[in-house]
Amino acid sequence: MKRRVFFVLLVLASFSSVKAQDNLIPMPIDVQIGKSVLHLSNGVVIQGEHVGSLRTEFKELRELLKNWGVKDYSRERKALPVISLEILADSALPSKEAYKLTIDKSGIRIAATSSVGIFYGLQTLRQFDVSHHKIQFVDIVDYPAFPWRGFLLDVGRNYQPIAMLKEQIDVMAKYKLNVLHFHFTEDLAWRLASKKYPGLTDSKIMRRWEGQYYTEDEFRELINYCEERHILFFPEIDMPGHSAAFERYFGVNMQSDSGMVYIKELLKEFRDTYPELPYLHIGGDEVKIVNKNFMPEITKYVEDLGYSMTMGWEPGSNLAPQTYRQLWMGGPIVIEEKGDIVYVDSKHLYINHMDPLETVTTLFHRRIGEQDKGHKNLIGGTLCSWPDRTVSKAEDMFLQNAVYPSLITFAERSWRGGGTPLWTANIFGKETQAYKDFRNFETRLLHHKQVEFAEKPFPYVKQVDLVWDLIGPYDNGGDLTKSFVVEEQPFSNELPIYKQIEGGTVILRHWWSDVVQGAIDQPQANTTWYARTKIYSSKDQEYDFWIGFDNLSRSYASDSPEAKTWDNRHSGVRVNNKWIKAPDWKQAGLAGDMEKPYLDEGYSYREPNKIKLNRGWNEVLIKLPVADFKGKNWQTPVKWMFTFVPLESIN
Repeated sequence: MKRRVFFVLLVLASFSSVKAQDNLIPMPIDVQIGKSVLHLSNGVVIQGEHVGSLRTEFKELRELLKNWGVKDYSRERKALPVISLEILADSALPSKEAYKLTIDKSGIRIAATSSVGIFYGLQTLRQFDVSHHKIQFVDIVDYPAFPWRGFLLDVGRNYQPIAMLKEQIDVMAKYKLNVLHFHFTEDLAWRLASKKYPGLTDSKIMRRWEGQYYTEDEFRELINYCEERHILFFPEIDMPGHSAAFERYFGVNMQSDSGMVYIKELLKEFRDTYPELPYLHIGGDEVKIVNKNFMPEITKYVEDLGYSMTMGWEPGSNLAPQTYRQLWMGGPIVIEEKGDIVYVDSKHLYINHMDPLETVTTLFHRRIGEQDKGHKNLIGGTLCSWPDRTVSKAEDMFLQNAVYPSLITFAERSWRGGGTPLWTANIFGKETQAYKDFRNFETRLLHHKQVEFAEKPFPYVKQVDLVWDLIGPYDNGGDLTKSFVVEEQPFSNELPIYKQIEGGTVILRHWWSDVVQGAIDQPQANTTWYARTKIYSSKDQEYDFWIGFDNLSRSYASDSPEAKTWDNRHSGVRVNNKWIKAPDWKQAGLAGDMEKPYLDEGYSYREPNKIKLNRGWNEVLIKLPVADFKGKNWQTPVKWMFTFVPLESIN
C-alpha cells in the first residue's frame, strides 16, 4: 500500500520574512547572490542622467528610490554609493532586451544595449528587498527566451474602462511582457470611434455594453501608455469574421464587393489616424470564406498602407505566406526551425477555458511551441483572455478568470523558456525537477500576491502539500447517487489506492482529454471515484475553503447547477462524516445563455465555504461520480474535476 501523506493546516508564515530577491519573477537566467549588502541610508548619487534616450528610465529610477525612501543626488558626494544606467555596445549582450544588474560595495549598475534592457533591469531591481535601507549584493545577467511575450485582451465582447486597461498594462510591464494584443472589433460591437463613419459605434449597433467604445484620444492614450513601458500595442481588426456589428451598420457582408470598399476605408482611416503603429492583426478565424480573394486583397492593401507585418489566426482563412500565424486550435505540435512562416503560439493559452488554480499549473508547465526557446519561425506566445460570456461588471472578469496569476505565470514561462512536453492540468511527479520548479515558483507567486496584489483580485492560493489518495473505480451502473463501501470507512488501510495526486484543484478527466492528461489514465464512463485526505488544525475553529466540482468556461453557454446540488453529476464533499451543503445558487438551473452572466457558479467569485474543523486531524472525503463524457451539448462539456482548498487568509 502506498504511504499516505496528509495536509497540515497551519497559520501561513509571513512572506515578508523571506528575502524578496529569492522571489524574483521572472527569475533571471543567471543570478549570483552576494554575501554582503549595500547601505543606502545616506542616499545615492545618480550618474548618467545626461543620456537623453534614457529619460523615461531615469524617471522610473527616481520614483523607485522615492518608494524606497532613499535620497538621490545628481552630483558626486564622497562615500555615497553610485547608481548608473549605462548603454553598452550592441555586441555586449545577446539581445536588446538583455541586461546586467550589479550591486556591490560601489553601488548599483544596470547596463544594456538599449533602453528596453535598462527598463527590464529596473523592473528586476524594483523587486529587491530594501528593508532598513540595505540591499543585497547581486550579479545578474538576464535575457528572454522568446522575443514575443504577449497578452490578448478582448474588449469587443466585454468593454473594459481605460483605468482597468492601464492597470493591466502596468502589470505587464513590471513582469516584462511586451505585446498588448488589443481585440476591439467583434460581432457584438465595434469599439473604436471612426470619424468617417461615426454611426459605427452607435449604441443601436451594439449588442452588449451599448454605447461603450474608445475615442481617438483614448486609443492614442493607450498606445502612448504602452510605448512608455516598452510594450508593443498590437491592434486587431478582425476580418472577415466576427464582423456582425460591421454588417449591421453598413448593411452588407464584409466579403462582398461593397463590404470590401467599406473595410478598406476604415483601414485607411485607421492607418492615417495611428501611423505610429507598425503591425496589424487581420483576424481570419471562425468564418466561412465565400470570397477567396478577400484575404489576399486585404493583406496587400494593408501592406500597401505601410504596415511592416500582418498576423492572422491559424487555423483560419487563406493567409498570405508572409503573414505571421497565431496558433489557437488543436493539440501541441513542435514548431520547427524551417521554412519561412513565422508563428506565435496561443494554443491552450486561453484562460477563459481554465479553472483559476488549473491556470497556474497549466501555464507554468506550458512549453511554447514545444520548444525551449524561440527561433526564426517561432517568436513566442500570446496569453489570451476571451471573456465571451457577458459579465455583470467588468471587474468580474478578474475573478472568473485568474488574470493576474496568469499574467505572472506566463511572464515567467515566456521569459525563461522551457516547460514540459505536451500539456498538463495537474501537479504531477513529486520527484521530478518539474515538480520542484513548480513548488519554487508557487512560493514566489504567493509572495508577489501579498506584496504586489494585496488590493487586487488574485484568485490563487497555495496548492502544493495538499495530497489526495484517489480510490476507485467503482461501477455505478449509471446511478450517480449510488454509495460504495469507501463511504463507510474512508480511511481504512484495506482500501487500495490508485495513486496520490497533489493540488487544490484536481482534474480527473479534462474535456479535452485527447490532448490534456488528467489524473486518471484510462477513465471509464459510469464510474465513481473518491479522493481522501486529512487536514490538521491546531484548534477548534472555522476555516474558509474554496469548493467546486465544475469549471464553467466563460466561452460556453453552460447551464448553472440545479438547486441543492454541487453539479449535475451528484458530486459531494464530506468533512468529519458530515456532507457539506451545496450553495444556494442565485440562478439555480439556469439554462446556458451567453447574455446572462455567471453570478456565483464558480468558487473564485462567490463567498467561500466556512467549514468547522476540530482540533487535530480532520477527515475529508470527495465523491466523484460520472455517467458519460459527452455532455448535453458542446456548450456543456464534462470536465470531471474537483476543487477543495483552504484560503490563505487562514488564522
